[in-house]
Amino acid sequence: MNIHEARLRYSVALDGGVFVIGMAEGADSCFLGFDFSTQQLKVVAVDGDLEVILQSSVQFDSELPEFRTRGGVHIHEDKLTVTSPALMFVKALDVLLEKMRSAGFDFSRVKAISGTAQQHGSVFWRKGARQTLKHLDPQKHLHLQLQQCFALQDCPVWMDSSTSDQCQFLEDAVGGAQRLADVTGSRAYERFTGSQIAKIYRSKPEEFSETERISLISSFASSLFLGDYAPIDFSDGSGMNLMDIFERRWSQVCLDAVAPHLANRLGDLTPSATSLGCVSLYYSERFGFAQSCKVVAFTGDNPGSLAGMRLQEGDLAVSLGTSDTVFLWIRDPRPSIEGHIFCNPVDCSAYMALICFKNGSFTRERIRDECAGGSWEHFSSALSSTPMGNHGNLGMYFDVMEITPPAVGVHRFNAEGQRVSSFEQDVEIRALLEGQFLAKRVHAEKLGYKILPGTRVLATGGASSNKDILQVLSDVFNAPVYTIDVTDSACLGCAYRALHALEAETGASFTETLRNAPDPQLAVSPTPGAQEVYSPLMLRYAELEAQLLKDRQKSLHLL
Repeated sequence: MNIHEARLRYSVALDGGVFVIGMAEGADSCFLGFDFSTQQLKVVAVDGDLEVILQSSVQFDSELPEFRTRGGVHIHEDKLTVTSPALMFVKALDVLLEKMRSAGFDFSRVKAISGTAQQHGSVFWRKGARQTLKHLDPQKHLHLQLQQCFALQDCPVWMDSSTSDQCQFLEDAVGGAQRLADVTGSRAYERFTGSQIAKIYRSKPEEFSETERISLISSFASSLFLGDYAPIDFSDGSGMNLMDIFERRWSQVCLDAVAPHLANRLGDLTPSATSLGCVSLYYSERFGFAQSCKVVAFTGDNPGSLAGMRLQEGDLAVSLGTSDTVFLWIRDPRPSIEGHIFCNPVDCSAYMALICFKNGSFTRERIRDECAGGSWEHFSSALSSTPMGNHGNLGMYFDVMEITPPAVGVHRFNAEGQRVSSFEQDVEIRALLEGQFLAKRVHAEKLGYKILPGTRVLATGGASSNKDILQVLSDVFNAPVYTIDVTDSACLGCAYRALHALEAETGASFTETLRNAPDPQLAVSPTPGAQEVYSPLMLRYAELEAQLLKDRQKSLHLL
């Protein structure tokens, strides 16, 4: 039997919710990565050769209808408060593990597990829950044993935007938005955990007083496997507005602004690569996990995606989707009131940055429809027919209120920096893309990103299939652009992290551990002379954007 045949030794129909490929003979180890996301719980297993051998999921709405969620959440009457049932995540894990067992998955081969979860969400454990976790009965499902363990049945999640007052209070207490960013990596955001905890403390005092531990959804998930409260990892902890990201400890001034004696309820912080211990005996006795199977600290979904995309120092990933997102690996961050700085999940001495741009593919599609007859082929031809730099014409296209920068409207400038009402169609198409990519580079460098000799741009998302679009991206960043398949990247990244945590004990880096993983594919390289064209344009773009924001502030004051 050859390896290919061995890996196809058995398979399970996808209608059962599990896809399994038998491991090659002699492959005696595998690693699990879980993803507790907004709408589903997913798992990916990789073997020691980094081959994916299992994928499975549980859809919250359709497979757990008793929780009455839509899109995995409850949207409350005020349309601002958004929560998810804590017990839903527990029951989803019950269902997922039973699916894997029914598919014939051999849990005894699992050497380590890790995972990821939607960032910012929190779970409030009731007093006494720790003892329940430590004494789980392997004859019973988890959700039946933990249903009385939550002080809040519904927990706040990242979609919540009900904490504006708490955000303002937190920023004022610390000394302003920039000061809060200097400490925690971000200004105050309504979805961030600190403001959510402050709201619960003031609006639900009885439930808060009954709370023994506050977990992020990521540390809550690892607690389920550990059979004890798991610490919050540095990387996901960076998304709370509570942690000093440079000292890697709780910021006392932030804690004091949120709730009294909060540190006791939050517990310790831990490096993201920490092996927390072995799985609870519950999993050994119920599913056949080896008692030596390690539980590696779970982290947030964005840090998990950085691991799944296997970014290295100097790299950045650009997701070109409905909204555009930029992931950065940086060494010397400069926090700003725009974007986010997190501790790096795979290198404890480094950081990652995250910048979101709301005007992504919808804006590109609008310009395609208006200027290229709805054809991507004509859109590409227009890019090919116009020179780098677009003869000095620049555009900023914010069809909806942008996040980075906070501006709206379409703004066109000619080579002299004067506003103009329109461009020719070919010029408009290039102005859109150059403007979008210049914005990404300007704001990345504001946060401390530096292009290094070996820098790679990893492109994902729908637009990454268009090489002409990627050519503009490559030219603006003066770096080669690679494409990578990042399906379930956060989940896969945490399976990688589980493997790395074991090898890290010997001093191996994350990159060394994954040296045999599939490489991204080179798509395009920068055009000669690109740096000379775009370096001055980047400065011009930054100046025009700053003036645009200044003008907007003036107009708001006049109102």
